[in-house]
Amino acid sequence: MRSAKVGVRNRVRALIMFIGVSVLAGALAAGLAIPFAGFAGSGSESLASSVQNLPKELETLPLPIRSRVLAADGSLITTLYEQNRIPVKLEQVSPIMRKAIIAIEDSRFYQHGALDAKGTLRALLRNQSEGEVQQGGSSITQQYVKLSLVAKARTARERQRATAVTYQRKLSELRYAIAIEDQYSKDEILERYLNLVNFGDGAYGVQTAAQHYFRIPAKDLNLPQAALLAGLVKNPTGYDPTNNLQRAKERRDVVLRRMLELKVISAAQAAAAIKSPIDLTKVRKVPNGCASSRYPFYCEYVVSKLLDNPALGGTVKERDHYLKTGGLTIRTTLDPRIQAAAQASIKAHTQRTDTAIAAITVVEPGTGLVKAMVQSRPYGNGRYQTAYNYNVEKSYAGGYGGFQNGSTMKAFVLAAALQRGLPMSTRINSPEQINLSGKKFRTCKGWTRDPNYTPGNSTRGGNLTMVEAARYSTNTYFLQLSQRTGLCTPATIAADLGMYNAQNLGPLDQVVSFTLGVGYVTPLMLSNAYATFAARGKYCRPHLIVSMSDLSRRSIETPGIDCKQAIPKGVADGVNRVLSAVMEPGGTGGRLNFGRWDLAGKTGTIQDNLAVWYAGYAPNLAAAAVVADASLPYTNLMHRHTLDGKDISDPTGSGTAGPLWQTAMMGALEGMPLRRFVAPSARMINGNQPGRPPAEPARR
Repeated sequence: MRSAKVGVRNRVRALIMFIGVSVLAGALAAGLAIPFAGFAGSGSESLASSVQNLPKELETLPLPIRSRVLAADGSLITTLYEQNRIPVKLEQVSPIMRKAIIAIEDSRFYQHGALDAKGTLRALLRNQSEGEVQQGGSSITQQYVKLSLVAKARTARERQRATAVTYQRKLSELRYAIAIEDQYSKDEILERYLNLVNFGDGAYGVQTAAQHYFRIPAKDLNLPQAALLAGLVKNPTGYDPTNNLQRAKERRDVVLRRMLELKVISAAQAAAAIKSPIDLTKVRKVPNGCASSRYPFYCEYVVSKLLDNPALGGTVKERDHYLKTGGLTIRTTLDPRIQAAAQASIKAHTQRTDTAIAAITVVEPGTGLVKAMVQSRPYGNGRYQTAYNYNVEKSYAGGYGGFQNGSTMKAFVLAAALQRGLPMSTRINSPEQINLSGKKFRTCKGWTRDPNYTPGNSTRGGNLTMVEAARYSTNTYFLQLSQRTGLCTPATIAADLGMYNAQNLGPLDQVVSFTLGVGYVTPLMLSNAYATFAARGKYCRPHLIVSMSDLSRRSIETPGIDCKQAIPKGVADGVNRVLSAVMEPGGTGGRLNFGRWDLAGKTGTIQDNLAVWYAGYAPNLAAAAVVADASLPYTNLMHRHTLDGKDISDPTGSGTAGPLWQTAMMGALEGMPLRRFVAPSARMINGNQPGRPPAEPARR
């Protein structure tokens, strides 16, 4: 431990030697010394004041480290970074790499203090004789100080101050360097330096550079590789081999000759390394951001949720910065196998040149885990590309904001009727057309009516039960059923199951035509609502982020699975039985049945065929698929719109959107355990009619 007196004497000596070298140089000469003119003109009083006011300690910020977004199986979705960096310990860097960087940047690093006056003067003279910079004059410690100051700069003015060619900056750097040498060992300084420096082509730190250029860890770098990386530090852009291979090789060979001159390597080693070519076939660009992800739309939605998390910072700007510099590991709910199944469905039923769009979201009942999110139009700004995510709400930058969802709303009226005690056997005379003009419908706030409303059926009518009406999607039945239940109960159930207007985040309107479609909803919203029925009434908020941790593996708070019993189990069992009938022979979804699975679902077609839907589920998974016109102004899908390269002549929920749902669910459910819906009670089926056997709907 050096004494305080000796420490002061050494600091003063270092300052004097540094200024002496600068004066002897007489000029800045490649940024190695204080500008003589500036020094001479400053006056002794000004210099004394400057030295007296120099800071004593360097406050460094944590290294910006890239964050990773992972799928549920741990595979990489994307990386997020301002600087692509993975820090390592010095012992994780190959010895030859350490020797190479010291040889070319500061050969007496372990012999001198903060300033190597001898080395600085030697480098200055050699560089002048060579006519270009061959050796660095600043010590590694001084370089570390400068890089740290630049890294701290947040504005253009701060960056200019950190790199200004002035004697004040040089003196500040030296004073900082002296403090660094007092605070850390040489090995610690070298480790910090190797993790901080820019190695070109977007690679920061030696570990990232080794992985980027050679696909190996820093501990496995050999001599030619180490020499190449060491040579990049002086000019990361100019010597970048991906920019100028010849110049990079020349610089690498300078490093090798310097290592030979210092007897770090033998002549044979140097000759062999100089003869070796630079292989760029292993250069690997690390994706940055969601645009370069395999799952860009899902990724962007995840990032939007992260930016809403106050655990990452007080403002969106702070959260974004931490997200890209904190070295976080973010594990999401995306299941690559289910995602691939959904994507295969898109590939099988659409073409990128289609004028109509298709989108599918898959959710796990009972957890709300969003397993897959796909769409037909790929990510981008080119023709037949889009930056819109058709699966999610408009409240974040990329969200499209949904489509009207037609008769898929009948499920909520069905749940309301069962909850109010109306049995599945309830019969209502349902003619081809019904006059509801001026008829009153109760809402949560009073009454509503439509002065001129005469809706009709597009399918079979008659004196139907609830099961039959669902099987045929009979409009006039469900309109009359909603008149009996009122609009408040189905609207409340829909809201409790996460349904709202995806354009403005407001509640769905309680209007007479509620059961035939209302507002704008998304595939994510609808699949998750239907997942509630599959989970026997247990609603879970859509869940995308499983866990988040920092570089030290310390957990960062993130919202967990959030579930509640939204409707009684018995009611959900009844809904499942009724909607199972939709997928039986003669039902609107009868052609979509497959395997031995218990399946339930509902079609949806909105007025003027602007969008068609199929939403359905097994006990394991729920999904919603939509085909729509996503161009303004919206037009009928029958009017010059194509899907899978063919004109859409007769758009329906079962025939147009249904195959997308079916193919996705068949692939997604493959290999999963076979589960069954719970049978509804006899009372749910027939009501309070003692002695009468249950009139259950036909089973597959």
